[in-house]
Amino acid sequence: MAGIYIGSTAGFSGKNMVVMGLGLKLQKDGHKVGYMKPVGAMPTEIDGTAWDEDAYFVQNILGLSGAAADVTPVLVTQDFKVKAFAGECGDMMQDIRAAYAKISQGNDVTIVAGSGSMYSGKYCNLDAIAVVRELGLKAVVIDRFHDELKYDYLMVMKEALGDALLGVVLNDIPPASMDEVETLLRPCLERLGVRVLGVIPKDPLMGAIKVSDLAARLGGKVISSHNKADKVVENFLIGTMQVENFMTHFRKNKNSAVIVGGDRSDVQLVALEGNCPCLVLTGNLYPNDIILTRSEVLEVPIVIVREDTFSVAKKMETILSRHKLRDVIKIRQGAQLVSSNIDYAYVKKSLGL
Repeated sequence: MAGIYIGSTAGFSGKNMVVMGLGLKLQKDGHKVGYMKPVGAMPTEIDGTAWDEDAYFVQNILGLSGAAADVTPVLVTQDFKVKAFAGECGDMMQDIRAAYAKISQGNDVTIVAGSGSMYSGKYCNLDAIAVVRELGLKAVVIDRFHDELKYDYLMVMKEALGDALLGVVLNDIPPASMDEVETLLRPCLERLGVRVLGVIPKDPLMGAIKVSDLAARLGGKVISSHNKADKVVENFLIGTMQVENFMTHFRKNKNSAVIVGGDRSDVQLVALEGNCPCLVLTGNLYPNDIILTRSEVLEVPIVIVREDTFSVAKKMETILSRHKLRDVIKIRQGAQLVSSNIDYAYVKKSLGL
């Protein structure tokens, strides 16, 4: 029975996207697929049962029905951390081995998802490298572009995993960096024995978030055009500049939410008339009646938040880079990105499928 570990150089790098994309593709090809996430860092309670939030979601997308204790045998709760730091956890790898044996039984391939980076869990001897070796898995390591790629980290993974490293996936590559990645970095990695399984281009939809979800994450509330709170935000602009300068930037970023002080009705009106996906008004200041009326007429939601513009912008940056893959449209798009950009034939061959 084949097993493949999907890990990454850091958290929020696209592990769930690759897991679901690969799993759905394998299922479509007629293979029986198992799934587990040995170490869950997002504990939650669902119908009275302790789950890892991501593991529960991914299992449902793949149409699987493993028990929570088997899918995620180790849940990193506060109690677990206290015991782990005190060296009182015992051999948790034994639980992972037993769970993997159950999950993999009767399946053609089992996808094992990582949590955090490849070194997360080192403090309790449950890091990805230890899990890969213990279960005899092939590993795929994802590196997501943040200003640059962590190519040194990927080379260290080759040293740490040896032949167990099936390859790497370079994710979220912006158009301006694609040529350098393909002509310089990819050949360099492969010359050093690190196979690049795929290069996934940046897709604005994958980092998008609904206005209603954005309001909740910012601790704000939608005060107008509530029926359009399912609009999608892909980026944001800060409206602190003069109107003329703002208009220039706004024309280039049509799908961007506009973050602006509640007292800047001039910028608010330009953003509304330009049909931005939503206005985020800071400082807990409500707009005037003209702005509210235009918001309803043009069907552009307005979100009110308490914090200042700078603080909200920093939060927005984090939210858009770490928003979870939860909407059906994003799952489909993610699966398509994986299917189109990863060397699926090589993965199958390497797994003996």
